[in-house]
Amino acid sequence: MKNEKDNVDSVLTVAGFSFAGSGQNSGMAFIKLKDWKERNTPDRSANAIIGRAMGYLFSIKEAQVFAFNLPPIPELGTATGFDFFLQDRAGVGHDKLMAARNQLLGMAAQDPNLVRVRPNGMEDTPQLDIKIDYEKALAQGLSISDINSTLSSAWGSAYVNDFVDRGRVKKVYLQADAPFRMNPEDLKLWYVRNSAGQMVPFSAFASTDWSFGSPRLERYNGVPAMEIVGEAAPGKSTGDAMAAIEQMVKQLPEGIGIEWTGLSYQERQAGSQAPALYAISLLVVFLCLAALYESWSIPFSVMLVVPLGVLGAIVAATLRGLENDVYFQVGLLTTIGLSAKNAILIVEFAKELYDRGMGLSEAVVEAARLRLRPILMTSLAFILGVLPLVISTGAGASSRNAIGTGVMGGMISATVLAIFFVPLFFVLVMRYFTKHSTKQARLAHAEEIKHD
Repeated sequence: MKNEKDNVDSVLTVAGFSFAGSGQNSGMAFIKLKDWKERNTPDRSANAIIGRAMGYLFSIKEAQVFAFNLPPIPELGTATGFDFFLQDRAGVGHDKLMAARNQLLGMAAQDPNLVRVRPNGMEDTPQLDIKIDYEKALAQGLSISDINSTLSSAWGSAYVNDFVDRGRVKKVYLQADAPFRMNPEDLKLWYVRNSAGQMVPFSAFASTDWSFGSPRLERYNGVPAMEIVGEAAPGKSTGDAMAAIEQMVKQLPEGIGIEWTGLSYQERQAGSQAPALYAISLLVVFLCLAALYESWSIPFSVMLVVPLGVLGAIVAATLRGLENDVYFQVGLLTTIGLSAKNAILIVEFAKELYDRGMGLSEAVVEAARLRLRPILMTSLAFILGVLPLVISTGAGASSRNAIGTGVMGGMISATVLAIFFVPLFFVLVMRYFTKHSTKQARLAHAEEIKHD
């Protein structure tokens, strides 16, 4: 932290509690960074600081410490990235579930799509097991409930009642005095009253042993589970990271599975809808063009230019190392409409000239020449309009960068390539799909001109 004093404004530490659970061996810290204006270089960004912090924290062998950003929606998780539960669906036991977790973390550490994959729970700690010989206990007139009650009251606590002290209600708890519950050997000092009213020492029917176990046993959807969180590598989307995790889970022992939770669950639910939404968007554009041209084939010459704009958006986002997030997808929908707009300017004039009797090749060349300046002017105006989004910095800049970069790349690609490919697509569609109908339309249009 001393090395980051120029970037850190304040630090709040909490001992004995963390997002993963509470205990003597847990803790967390909230770090408030200085204002964006004071951290105006890439090496002073939050992600850069987290990367340097993780490099140091991994060198601590006595503890597991992780640094991460808070989630965009606090109610749906405790960190950015993805979140899932590793489940024991076949009842293989805690030890095998822990081994599967470690195997998954090892594979995730070597995957280029993932960074900072970590367990979000309490690690196994030494635990004192008290083994009860039930035959000896029953022989001495002891019941299991009496033994459990004595243990829980002495080594834990038991609520008794309330009392009023100087006008305030206070609670009464029963608990053994600290000096008599500090060591495992102290168990021999305790007695349990049997059914005959006699005091029986624990040493007569119980023994102690050390083991390792989780201080907090979690269940998810009714089965034992362990929570794991992580983030996508720079330039990778959370969808890529989640797909990589699902491939790794297939290599785990039988009976081990995962369930996405938090924002990851919502993303997985909504992710399957993205192809349908894109298809609906293209269908709406196609139907509008079909109504405009009164033809089912001519709109294809416009729709075929859409992939050129999408290609430019993807290339631009890849070169900048941006993720395929919801902001980029919004920009992609915008690119689809703008790409079609440029193609419409050429197709509309080419169809009109062709219907007037001009040759097909001459019509598309003349249309491209006439509409070149309007296409360049509108495209350049829009590209310059989204430029502030592309170079935006500060709070919330990532969302603006994603939208601006996708739209700018798509517009550049669609503008440059559409000038050459739209005439080609129009000629191909007119030659191979609209021969009969176009011939009749041209004859009717020629007759109309004669009568005029």
